[in-house]
Amino acid sequence: MNYTIAAEFTPIIDAIETHLVGKKEKIALSLATFFAGGHLLLEDIPGVGKTTLAKHLSQVLGLAFSRIQFTSDMLPSDILGVNYYNQKEGAFIFKKGPVFTSFLLADEINRSMPKTQSALLQAMEEGTISIDGTLYSLPRPFFVIGTQNPHEEAGTFPLPNSQLDRFMCSFGVGYPDKTAEREILKGETGHTDTSSETMLSPEQIESYMKQASEVTLSDTLLDFLQEIIAFTRESGRFEYGLSTRGALSLTAMVKSWAMLQGRAYATADDLQAVTSVVCSHRLKFREGPTTARRIHDEIFTHIRSDI
Repeated sequence: MNYTIAAEFTPIIDAIETHLVGKKEKIALSLATFFAGGHLLLEDIPGVGKTTLAKHLSQVLGLAFSRIQFTSDMLPSDILGVNYYNQKEGAFIFKKGPVFTSFLLADEINRSMPKTQSALLQAMEEGTISIDGTLYSLPRPFFVIGTQNPHEEAGTFPLPNSQLDRFMCSFGVGYPDKTAEREILKGETGHTDTSSETMLSPEQIESYMKQASEVTLSDTLLDFLQEIIAFTRESGRFEYGLSTRGALSLTAMVKSWAMLQGRAYATADDLQAVTSVVCSHRLKFREGPTTARRIHDEIFTHIRSDI
């Protein structure tokens, strides 16, 4: 992927890369997902840095961080909170759950029962939750990083399409390359450091999110975007095409990726750069394995890309 991160964002990505060596592109995509107002699903084997990415991203953004380790016996109230009767006050009191945070790491989300997984649906979509008929607002911004291990099937419950569609992007962190891994093994990085410095204020975060939403998409680029959406729905190669939410996620991610490169307009390269991470968890081939690389190649070899 060819891209150039704007100077104002380079220090942020470099600071996180100190702890996640050789993963600049994954860090940039995570940051773009956040500025786009979406949520991120990380699918990979244990030990490659999913939690490290989430923890240090929250720290450089200066956001309150909460982590939920999902298990099969977890209940929705363990996430959302619960009303309990306070005998001293003679009234029911609501005890907030860990979802009341700005940055939530939902670790191994597919280990919980479907009922518990669905407890996050309203929170991720609307930024609110309902408990016993009372509506509670979550902090703004509210960003969820979910993780799951695709290689462990015992004791897991696959996320339903309705849950997957709440995540704007999905990708794996992957193994480090040999050079980066050698630095890690020699202890020449900040890989084992426990914290990062806050680098953005709440006002800066709000400003960048606004900038991302205001990035311009030309009519020609919108035509290209609609060709991709139509291809996923009409080509017959996928079990089902992009939903309207998925199409909006692709649009928002294109804008945010352009903003991260210091531009107020998006290009066809931006669209090609983010299509696979937005579509990989939403699309499934009717025949053969589904991978991000194959989705990218399938789409961009069957529709025009000469913009």
